[in-house]
Amino acid sequence: ERDGAMLMRMWRGSVPKAKHAAYVEYVKQTGYKESLEAAGNRGACVLSRDLGDEVEVLFLSFWDSLDAIQAYVGGDYTRVRYFPEDAKFLTTFSALADHFVMVAGSWETIQLADE
Repeated sequence: ERDGAMLMRMWRGSVPKAKHAAYVEYVKQTGYKESLEAAGNRGACVLSRDLGDEVEVLFLSFWDSLDAIQAYVGGDYTRVRYFPEDAKFLTTFSALADHFVMVAGSWETIQLADE
C-alpha cells in the first residue's frame, strides 16, 4: 500500500482538438468533481498537451489509500472509471489507471489560474 505517503492515480486519454474545451468542461463536472467529493481524496488536477490534431488529457488524483480509490471507482482500483459521455469525446481509452506513491512533493504550493 503506502506507509503513510499520499497515492497518485493517473489516467490519460486523447480527444480531437475541436472537442478539447468541451471535454475539459465535461471532466470538471464528472470525474474531477466527484473525485474531489470522495472520502480519502486529497486533490486532483486535469492537464492537457497539444499533439497536433488531438489533445492528450491527463487526469491526476491524490488519495489517502487504495481503499479510498477502490470506493471511488466502485470496484477494482486499477480500472479506469469512465462516465456516460466520455465515448462522445475520447479517441483512445485506457482500461487501467496507473498508481504511484508520492515520495517527495509539496501539493500545497501548487496554485491554479482559475481557482
